[in-house]
Amino acid sequence: MPTYRELFSELKKRVREATPQQVADLLRSQDVQLADVREKNEWDAGHLPGAVHLPKSYLEQWAEDRIPDKGKTTVLYCAGGVRSVMAADTLRTLGYTDVISMSGGFNRWKDAGLEWVTPESLSPEQAQRYSRHLLIPEVGESGQHRLLKSKVLLIGAGGLGSPAAYYLAAAGVGTLGIVDSDVVDLTNLQRQILHSSERIGEPKVESAKRTLEALNPDVTVVGYQERLTSANIDRIIADYDLVIDGADNFPTRYLLNDAAIKWNKPVVHGSIYRFEGQLTVFKPQDGPCYRCLFPTPPPPELAPSCAEAGVLGVLPGVVGTLQANEAIKLLLGIGDPLIGRYLLFDALDASFREVRLRKDPECPVCGERRTITEYIDYEGFCASPSEWQAEHAPRATTAAG
Repeated sequence: MPTYRELFSELKKRVREATPQQVADLLRSQDVQLADVREKNEWDAGHLPGAVHLPKSYLEQWAEDRIPDKGKTTVLYCAGGVRSVMAADTLRTLGYTDVISMSGGFNRWKDAGLEWVTPESLSPEQAQRYSRHLLIPEVGESGQHRLLKSKVLLIGAGGLGSPAAYYLAAAGVGTLGIVDSDVVDLTNLQRQILHSSERIGEPKVESAKRTLEALNPDVTVVGYQERLTSANIDRIIADYDLVIDGADNFPTRYLLNDAAIKWNKPVVHGSIYRFEGQLTVFKPQDGPCYRCLFPTPPPPELAPSCAEAGVLGVLPGVVGTLQANEAIKLLLGIGDPLIGRYLLFDALDASFREVRLRKDPECPVCGERRTITEYIDYEGFCASPSEWQAEHAPRATTAAG
């Protein structure tokens, strides 16, 4: 049987090595996959900028997720250059065609005065709470830190706002602002899961705050117990990264759209009506806005009231959860958000279909010749926008979904 020294000597013959300076030059000159094969405590003490954490103990299981391109130049490093040689040989057997081990490892990199970073670290409790996120390469620890620093504004703590806020809080979105001037009513409890029977008569923002901060102490809930108007929207929207639209009336939707254009804030739009749900993302400059679809609101007499329309209790759970999903994708910069795509859900036959949307060059707010330059407080009325929207979308084209 060969000794360890003999085995390692054989491995070095099969593995290509490069000095820290050569690796630094390589990182500047071409696109490479860079992986740190040390353990978590070593990674937390500092690592190379742009590296992914791929501990040698999980190399075979995690390699294809964290360094997916087997044909791309891949650089591995450890503390002193031993584990990275072994890991490089393992990757070679897994089909990676151009693997380099950095000789001398991270210790020699630091001694050479090259750049390295110390990552933000989660507390032990946070690492346990978000452990399933940390296993996903597209999220990981850096993504979780991004979520913890993010700020999302929810318009409404009702049917859509409840599930959206619940899942954003569970995911660790650090600050949730909630705008709602209403109080909890018995009729809300069929679908508005943030609230409970003993909170009837309590302001919804206070009820939501109690529920969400009890779910996750990492989350700060900022309540705005006021109706959104042209007088307060700039003050409220300015500090948030994106907005989830759970409003149940047209005046608020149009006001929010115009403010989002002004402040360059993405809006995750959702609406519900009886058994039907609709969802899209309005992101300024990247796609159409709400007025591209519906330039002006309908007259109040054409909009059914909330009490008249009705809604299946689980429907907002479906749409609100999808809104939370879109928000997380936007915050992390992953996936394909529903920008320029209108997702329609029918609860009766459990079907989804997609409508393609286009930006209107004549849009009065985001078009080439803007005609609306100030906020408009339209006449207030309680309405379920979905039915009217479904019947008044001349700029939408149906696509398979």
